[in-house]
Amino acid sequence: MFHPDLMRHPDSCPALVLNADYTPLSYYPLSVWPWQTAVKAVFLDRVDIVSHYEREVRSPNFALKLPSVIALKSFVKPSQFPAFTRFNLFLRDRFSCQYCGTHRDLTFDHVIPRAYGGRTTWENVATACAPCNLKKGGRTPREAHMPLHVEPIRPTSWQLQDHGKSFPPNYLHDTWRDWLYWDVELEA
Repeated sequence: MFHPDLMRHPDSCPALVLNADYTPLSYYPLSVWPWQTAVKAVFLDRVDIVSHYEREVRSPNFALKLPSVIALKSFVKPSQFPAFTRFNLFLRDRFSCQYCGTHRDLTFDHVIPRAYGGRTTWENVATACAPCNLKKGGRTPREAHMPLHVEPIRPTSWQLQDHGKSFPPNYLHDTWRDWLYWDVELEA
């Protein structure tokens, strides 16, 4: 019987990585491993295979269906607060300018300008589009008459993961859906 997975190149068979409690390690970016890393972790007995592709890899004396979902055997405790990075900042602000709401040409803005002693911290940096950033210039939002939609805060890792669920990845294998969307309403 023909199955679409059989035609896949192994490089297009990543494994979704779940923590030991069977929750995704990360939603955005989605925590996936290339097939080679997943197979190595299986042989090192660091993961359990939860589901697999129909695609096999073979050696002269062994065949293994490529894992599509794996769970770590040891629980990895997520950090409470994420690193302050451009990507995490954009994710906190849902990839939209905090002044006009556009999703294009994003950069970041110091709410209290550095010239006024403003620091580069979660609480003082907001996502802004280039035109709004240029328009605001070296002024405060009040001076520029440009109120923020949401005041910047230091997010928790949970908040960023929750925001990440709003941005589904480009690729989802059918075997991943049960593990990524366990909090959606069930059909009657």
